[in-house]
Amino acid sequence: MKIALASDHAAVALREKINEHLRDKGVKTNDFGAFDTIAVDYPDFAIKACESVQKGESDVAILVCGTGIGMSMTANKMKGIRAAVCSDTFSAKATRLHNNANVLAIGERVVGMGLALDIVDVFVATQFSKEERHQKRIDKIMKLEN
Repeated sequence: MKIALASDHAAVALREKINEHLRDKGVKTNDFGAFDTIAVDYPDFAIKACESVQKGESDVAILVCGTGIGMSMTANKMKGIRAAVCSDTFSAKATRLHNNANVLAIGERVVGMGLALDIVDVFVATQFSKEERHQKRIDKIMKLEN
C-alpha cells in the first residue's frame, strides 16, 4: 500500500508524525507537504494528494489540517474521491468498511497525537466489506459526480 499525505500549515507536526509512523510500519508514502508553518491554502495540498489517488500513484490519502473539515470538503469535490473526517476509530473503521472511503481527514487541533495514529492504523487496516448493500449506496453517491 502507498499512502499520499498532505497538510496545511496548521497540521505540519501531525502529518510528519503520521508519515514517520507509517514508514516505521513499512508503508510507503507520497508526502505532499506543507513542510513549514508559514500560512498556506489547504486546498492546494489536498488537491495534490487526491490527484495522486486519482492517478493510481497512491492507494489512499490522509489529509490533515486544523479541523480536517476544509481538507475533506476540498477532497470531496474531486472525481472519484470519498473523504471522511474522523475523530474516532469507530468512524475510521466504518467509513472504510461501509463507504469504501479512499481519503481520511483528521484535525490536528481536534484529535490528540496518540488517537490520530490509532485512527490512521484502523483506516489503513480496514478493507471495504464489498457487501452488495454498501456497494449500491456508494454507486448512488458516485453517480452524483456525473
